[in-house]
Amino acid sequence: MKKLRWQLIIIFLTGLVVGALLLSEQPAPTPVSATPVPETGGVYKEALIGSMQRLNPVLDFYNQPDKDVDRLIYSSLLRFDARGLAAPDLAQDWGVSKDGTIYNFSLYSNARWHDGQPITTEDVSFTVDLLKAGGSLIPKDLQVLWKDVVVKILSDTQMQFLLPEPFAPFQDYLTFGILPKHVFNGNTIDQIAQSEANLKPVGSGPYKVDRIVSGANGISAVNLSIFKDYFKKKPFLEQIVFSYYPDSASAWKAYQDGQVQGISLVTGDILNQVLANPTISLYSGRLPQMYMVLFNHKDPQAVFLKEPAVRKAMMLGLNRPLMINRILNGQAILANGPIMPENWAFYRETANFDYSALNAANGLKDAGYLPSGDKASVRKKGDVTLSFELLYPDSEPYRALADRIVQDWAAIGVKVTTNALPFDQLFERLAQRNYQAALVMLNLTNAYDPDPYPFWDQAQMTGGQNYTQWDSRIASEFLEQARMTVDLTERMRLYRNFQVLFAQEVPALPLFYPVYSYAVDRQIQGVSIGPLFDPSERFTTIDQWFLVAKKLTVIPTPGATAKP
Repeated sequence: MKKLRWQLIIIFLTGLVVGALLLSEQPAPTPVSATPVPETGGVYKEALIGSMQRLNPVLDFYNQPDKDVDRLIYSSLLRFDARGLAAPDLAQDWGVSKDGTIYNFSLYSNARWHDGQPITTEDVSFTVDLLKAGGSLIPKDLQVLWKDVVVKILSDTQMQFLLPEPFAPFQDYLTFGILPKHVFNGNTIDQIAQSEANLKPVGSGPYKVDRIVSGANGISAVNLSIFKDYFKKKPFLEQIVFSYYPDSASAWKAYQDGQVQGISLVTGDILNQVLANPTISLYSGRLPQMYMVLFNHKDPQAVFLKEPAVRKAMMLGLNRPLMINRILNGQAILANGPIMPENWAFYRETANFDYSALNAANGLKDAGYLPSGDKASVRKKGDVTLSFELLYPDSEPYRALADRIVQDWAAIGVKVTTNALPFDQLFERLAQRNYQAALVMLNLTNAYDPDPYPFWDQAQMTGGQNYTQWDSRIASEFLEQARMTVDLTERMRLYRNFQVLFAQEVPALPLFYPVYSYAVDRQIQGVSIGPLFDPSERFTTIDQWFLVAKKLTVIPTPGATAKP
């Protein structure tokens, strides 16, 4: 609020008297209510969908409810914002050498574990060693990366990561939750997985575990409270209670019964009920996943799939808005390229592929594919017929999406047969490049850096994840240079060029990004959500959530004017 400055000017006694009389005739000022000011206090109760296994950030990769709780009780070196840009957590400062092989980090000196012990670089190094140790509980890509990285401790708060070669996405790998060495020292990764310490976690985040409640079917709830010595801004909510439910429907019933105030995952079966309830708010954010149709550019039986004009026509022939509205219940966002919107590398000027069966048919005609005249009206060019097989995972909503894709392409003269496969069999077919087209979902959870190299570079055509076998030297040069430089501006330029080329050649068809939705009672204020790299990031703004607030009433001073 601006301060009002007054000047008292005495001219004549008569003038003062007249002024007083005039003021006395003015009506009383109307009180103006201000925005509520949050105060510490209150309990927030949320229903988590699933069950608890162990509260340990090194071991929570495959269990979302554990990740949700760990997000609040553990810290990392770095966090990332909605644009995919690094932000400090335990790391107060950091920097990268010009050649991109040395990462220097400085920790907050006042950071403490929940048991009062100081957090040091020894804790970070210890956690990295656990990631290197591997085992079935640690993703293979993490094990491979960390085995080639040297951790150099300079002091209790200063350290370095030494890379064998420049790797710009390295910061993605610094979001792991850090464990206290003094709790787990001397234990192997397998021993830690079985440790009782996972039920009595010592973290360093804004909340600490007060109590774990056991029920007839295992752990039923986890009670958290504010960590008074947290080294950063403390949240307003005094306590958070997580209760576990098998599905969204049972969590919704718990909300209706007044047992919880939030639901961690709103699925399609309860979505309309949640939207219709005036006491609860729905929050949605884009997930780091993309539905996509992959084409095998080198399949000898479908040579037309290597033609950009054909692929673009099939993209234009897909009624994606209809798929989102009718099949996905509106819970998706259109995708038009390989890099997610809102990411710092996303180029907004790339082409949008708006649905048009007419433009799609004209595109195929211009490419030389004409209606064959048979009953099915399948297009042909010489002896080449636009007919191929589409693989998809044998589950919903893939089945319904595949059926719709078949209808849309039939309308423009493309004949498609479908083949539903279990996930593992479908993946094997992709890995062997034994397919013509496939409806898949790319899962980029926790991939904050947009690096598209693994899916589109020439080096990944054999044995890698370039399942389309897109063979573009120009695209590969953009991707290879981008992951070798730490200059963000230069990386943006390279990724812009890559996205323009992708839109021109359309090596695969990006369809849409699914949306994650969760619900919170309207009594809880300050809740917000942006694009997510993991559902646990709904707690990124937890320090702004509040239940208790004091109301300030501002009464304007008569005659006062604010000085600009």
